[in-house]
Amino acid sequence: QGASVTEKYPYIAIEGVIGVGKTTLARMLQPRFNGSTILEAFDENPFLSDFYSDRARYAFQTQLFFLLSRYRQQQTAAERLRHGPLLSDYFFGKDRLFAHLNITGEDELAMYDRLYDALSEKVPQPTLVVYLRAEMETLMARIAMRDRTYERQMERAYIAALRREYETLFASYTATPLLVIDTDDLDFVRRPTDLDDIESRIRATLAGVRQPTLPEIVPPPPPRPAWTLISAPTPEPRSEANWQALGDFLALAEAVGRIGGALSQQPPVGPEGAPEEIRAALRDAARALDALSQRTGVNLNECA
Repeated sequence: QGASVTEKYPYIAIEGVIGVGKTTLARMLQPRFNGSTILEAFDENPFLSDFYSDRARYAFQTQLFFLLSRYRQQQTAAERLRHGPLLSDYFFGKDRLFAHLNITGEDELAMYDRLYDALSEKVPQPTLVVYLRAEMETLMARIAMRDRTYERQMERAYIAALRREYETLFASYTATPLLVIDTDDLDFVRRPTDLDDIESRIRATLAGVRQPTLPEIVPPPPPRPAWTLISAPTPEPRSEANWQALGDFLALAEAVGRIGGALSQQPPVGPEGAPEEIRAALRDAARALDALSQRTGVNLNECA
């Protein structure tokens, strides 16, 4: 569900399949709306590269990290909206979409769902969700063009399955106002008129003006991929200690991701020692690891 946003400025979430152009559009619209942005921190997820090479093995760790990272980002939304419009290159609901596509273990998915439900209640709802649509050929071409290292192993079948999930989701989406934009024939990076058109459609929708008939989204019938969980029995409830240990693990994974993100941006040691960002992340990682070792009864000194 999510918490409601009552600020006077709009919160615009841009969504769509991997490679459709969400982040680029959010960045290009930011100065036009004189606002700020919330952008996904993919480079901070330490499991992402392993996930694309072995989805079944690393899906749970990858998704838990993203869930916590997105939750922490969304907690800044209310404060930002006091000062101006906010644009994000995702909306929180996408996390569950990816989890149900990728996590195949019944216990793991049940654990994820319980954590997602608890966190989503405290996440603000966007004023408007903008869904960028594109056909498969467009998506694959754009993914190849940006040539991210960890995306080179991505299978076409995975992108096709993800696209079907997005189409199904937005075919019945009613949580917030929704604007659907077909992007196959748009190039808002090189053609300013395309960006002008997208901006005007967003502003008109925010103002409550009825848009021209939007492209109809029809849930596609193809069978789900092998890695999609179709149904799962309700597992036995986990003890409170399990959930506390999971929280320790999430804190540790998030701190490790922050270390990786900081190291990719700056050297680990400068003239004045390690940067404070790295020092703080290392301290947080050490505290989380110590808490996890105590919770599980593992003596780290014996592991050396």
